[in-house]
Amino acid sequence: MSFRTIDDMPDLTGQRVLVRADLNVPMADGVVGDATRLTAAVPTIAALADRGAKVLVLSHFGRPKGRDAKNSLAPVAQALADVLGRPVAFIGDCVGVAGEIAALAPGSVAVLENTRFHAGEEANDPAFVAELAALGDFYVNDAFSAAHRAHASTEGLAHVLPAFAGRSMQAELEALQRALGQPEHPVAAVVGGAKVSSKLDVLTHLVERVDHLMIGGGMANTFLAARGVDVGRSLCEHDLAPTVIDILARAEAAGCTVHLPYDVVVAKQFAAHAPSRTCNVHEVAADEMILDLGESAVEALGDALKTCRTLVWNGPLGAFETPPFDRATVALARIAAALTQSGSLLSVAGGGDTVAALNHAGVGGDFSFVSTAGGAFLEWMEGKVLPGVAALERE
Repeated sequence: MSFRTIDDMPDLTGQRVLVRADLNVPMADGVVGDATRLTAAVPTIAALADRGAKVLVLSHFGRPKGRDAKNSLAPVAQALADVLGRPVAFIGDCVGVAGEIAALAPGSVAVLENTRFHAGEEANDPAFVAELAALGDFYVNDAFSAAHRAHASTEGLAHVLPAFAGRSMQAELEALQRALGQPEHPVAAVVGGAKVSSKLDVLTHLVERVDHLMIGGGMANTFLAARGVDVGRSLCEHDLAPTVIDILARAEAAGCTVHLPYDVVVAKQFAAHAPSRTCNVHEVAADEMILDLGESAVEALGDALKTCRTLVWNGPLGAFETPPFDRATVALARIAAALTQSGSLLSVAGGGDTVAALNHAGVGGDFSFVSTAGGAFLEWMEGKVLPGVAALERE
């Protein structure tokens, strides 16, 4: 796809630029728990301010039903100033504040109040879009994580103001294009997580686009059960057996190799440091649960990965939050990171659990690109059109 970036913007001195960022950060008692999304917005905001623009940051925060003080972006504005290293003003609404914006000096940065305080935001109401647009001369979308929502500030504005992709959005789109849009083959996809039902569209989409599909997490149990393996008390969606068989048939027709574990780590209780053992998948006892992949399975996945040029990863291989059932995820993540650092593999990962798992393995910074987007990343893996992205495409 082709889209305009902030490098394509004209002279911005004194111009009002509406920047849709994602400031929806975890917060407790007025303190931001994770500033990753704020940090991601810095390159775009700083670049525009340095060019003399009045940078007006739009974002949602939480799920308020109308105006609600506990969902105000005021404390987030201060946290943004801390990571930005320059003053950030706060404006108490996101519409009807032209006077306050006019008073800002060129090069200033201001956060406007929560767009979701207005019903027109989620409804993508043209009247609300017009009210937002009246405050700016240009629109920059830097919130890939909200791009799967066709809301006023994520999609509507792109149709009424000159629209551009911010640095974070640009990095996301370029990485995703390299990973599945026009990837270098062979391509591998690691898909983990608890349930097949939550990633049916992902699996169906990927089997026709990748060369190796590596299944982990609880969903691997459902695949094993569909092939006649007794998985004991493991988390498993037995009713999805026909769906799994269909996915496997599609994979075979497309020439995609589906990798399932042949050894697993099992325990009788799901708890940290619970007694566990590694066994062949056909040796799981009736009172045992599969909680991770075994060493041989990870070694086989690593060997396959060494033949690949591109990797897309979404979801852990086991119950990584509960040791010792984090070993498979950590081991394969480190193999992927080493291949990436050697220059032989382009690796793109995304999704909340995935980011946490890679950071837990100490390799979050060693992948080619790690997306902090959750729903948007998953919908992209499903092959869906993201409204906020489509609205940025050059006509």
